[in-house]
Amino acid sequence: MFPENFILYSIQILLVVVMIAMIIVVIRSYLLHRQPIFKRFGLGMLIGFITDFGDTLGIGSFATTTAAFRMTHYIDDDRKLPGTLNAVHAIPVMFQALFFITAVKVELTTLLPMTTAAVIGAYVGTHVTKKWHAPTVQRVMAVALLIAVIIMVVRMTTTPGSNNSMGVHGLHGWWLILGIVFNFGIGVLMTMGLGNYAPELIFFSLMGVNPAVAFPVMMLDAALIMPTTALNVIKMDRVSWRGFAGVAIGGVLGVIVAAKFFTSMNVDLLNKLIVIVALWTIFGLVRDSMKKNV
Repeated sequence: MFPENFILYSIQILLVVVMIAMIIVVIRSYLLHRQPIFKRFGLGMLIGFITDFGDTLGIGSFATTTAAFRMTHYIDDDRKLPGTLNAVHAIPVMFQALFFITAVKVELTTLLPMTTAAVIGAYVGTHVTKKWHAPTVQRVMAVALLIAVIIMVVRMTTTPGSNNSMGVHGLHGWWLILGIVFNFGIGVLMTMGLGNYAPELIFFSLMGVNPAVAFPVMMLDAALIMPTTALNVIKMDRVSWRGFAGVAIGGVLGVIVAAKFFTSMNVDLLNKLIVIVALWTIFGLVRDSMKKNV
């Protein structure tokens, strides 16, 4: 049995290696094809800082970045927007994972199985979700999240502080099995563009675990799935390179500042933030499901 520190260091080394690989790919594209990655650098840094600051706190970055890009006409081809979002936020997300797996204690017996389940789910999802009716899935997810939010708000009101203890660092027994199945499903749905943050935050809160424990799990999920997607979309030329460096660098700075803020955040405030994140996610799911029916 490997010591816990050895496994955590191994995960960190893996993240750093993948991060360096991403940076090399970006530099190679710049040198070989003279991609305009430094164009609109200041604006890009501002967008990256704000969106990844929010992402580090569980708000997510795709919706906010999409809004910022469209408002400022930041990228030159909207067809490349999905690929660009994955590629430009991949490096900041890996910084998030590096921070959370060391700053927040979570049992490896929870972190590793749940993260593995999400990665396997994402792989399966690329093959099985192609024929799924996306608007229906989005509405079902919105309803499920709304029910979960209502339950969470009732618990916060009737039994305040019920999941404030940091003495519980993971799931056990049937709850762990449920968590693994849940994260597998989240991994599948991530391939349809559905975020994992709000569902995982709500899940851990409803399990009676301090929601801070969700952050290492969900950030490592994203850090292992996003770079793979990013490298694929870069290979397929589905990334808009204009201003890429500014957003990525600003994103890393946003992660660093938000991480400092997170360490001083109390659990009551975190629970309220989770409710806001979930409501924002529900709004986005309903809005997107309506668009696809127009």
